[in-house]
Amino acid sequence: MKLNPTKRLAVGLLAAALPLSLAACAKGGSSSAGGAGGELTMWTHNAGNKDELASITQIVNDYNKSQTKYKVKIQAFPQDSYNQSVVAAAASKKLPCILDIDGPNVPNWAWAGYLAPLEGMDATLSKFLPSVIGKYNGKTYSFGYYDVALVNVTRKSTLDKYGIRVPTIDQPWTKDEFTAALKKIKASGAFQNPLDIATSFTGEWWPYAYSPMLQSFGGDLINRTDYKSADGALNSDKAVEWAKWFRSLVTDGLAPLKSGADPAKDFVNGKTAILYNGTWTATDTRKAFGKDTLFLPPADLGNGPKIGGGSWQWGVSTNCADPKGAMDYMKFAAQDKYVASVSSATKNIPATDAAATQVPGYGPGGDNQVFRDYAKKYAVLRPITPGYPFIATEFTKTAQDILNGADPKGALDQAVKDIDANQKSNGYFK
Repeated sequence: MKLNPTKRLAVGLLAAALPLSLAACAKGGSSSAGGAGGELTMWTHNAGNKDELASITQIVNDYNKSQTKYKVKIQAFPQDSYNQSVVAAAASKKLPCILDIDGPNVPNWAWAGYLAPLEGMDATLSKFLPSVIGKYNGKTYSFGYYDVALVNVTRKSTLDKYGIRVPTIDQPWTKDEFTAALKKIKASGAFQNPLDIATSFTGEWWPYAYSPMLQSFGGDLINRTDYKSADGALNSDKAVEWAKWFRSLVTDGLAPLKSGADPAKDFVNGKTAILYNGTWTATDTRKAFGKDTLFLPPADLGNGPKIGGGSWQWGVSTNCADPKGAMDYMKFAAQDKYVASVSSATKNIPATDAAATQVPGYGPGGDNQVFRDYAKKYAVLRPITPGYPFIATEFTKTAQDILNGADPKGALDQAVKDIDANQKSNGYFK
């Protein structure tokens, strides 16, 4: 059988994912395509996240009680095997009606034919943060309840003690200021880690957390004019400068090569002076340090501060036997009160202004308003191309190699070569 060259990536993922999906089906019981007889199946990655799963379950319960035509039935998967299970289910045309998707994977799943466009929701979704809307080729395929902002967490007393300026959204640290602050803290000998960038995290964390640093230098993961090549973006002079700086954080003793298992805990315990992490750390760090806690904007490394945008989102599959039912649920679930309940459960940024007023701290003047401000001003979406999963894997490997001492230019050139070959072999996903 001759394969359609534009689907090679999806086929390759299916081969790798099939065993996991079969295991999930065996353990989870029914996993067939939904929509028949008024039952709308829903898959989520939240089996290991009881708070988020509880908030989604409440939405489903409310929807099921609100009408008698449809009944949504949830099946929750562990996050580590979720994507593989979805890809494998797509091979046998047994995707659920409704499913959640990690934001940067939306273009790949839309291109592969897993997702159906969301129809009739433009007015509702116009009130959501742009970073939580999954689009591809001019169509909307998903929306999320929340986003996350990356921040530098520290204590005001620490900065004051060492005479370091407190940066603001209007006047963030420059690269030189950031470096000088870290070296001043290191010289004090008071902290084992002047900075912890959470290198012990795995998977999507690496492109989510560290490609904004690359972009702040002026590089990028791929040329975004046509998404065909990474040449001149990921191996540009600015990208090489990022790579050298990234490595210098370790060689200069400013950040550990491998963070501890829980970097936030190391910060709370006084091991780390400045923690680079997501806004999900706000509750625990405030509990430890109260008003002394600061959530600083990322440093301007030359091209303005940048943070990653886009988190988990919800969409409708092309396998659903009753797409009208699935869209009926999606419209019901997009209410502000549900945006508020899910973002509150996950301790993340509410996706709409109206929901923000319902979540403690996120209303005007609230302690968490700054996180929404960062998301609105600094968020950069990961490249909107079906080739993103491959790009993410290449970037992760390359960044890890650079931290471990690989030649920056050589490592970036190889990543560009591999990414370009994948884009070309897939016909540039046309």
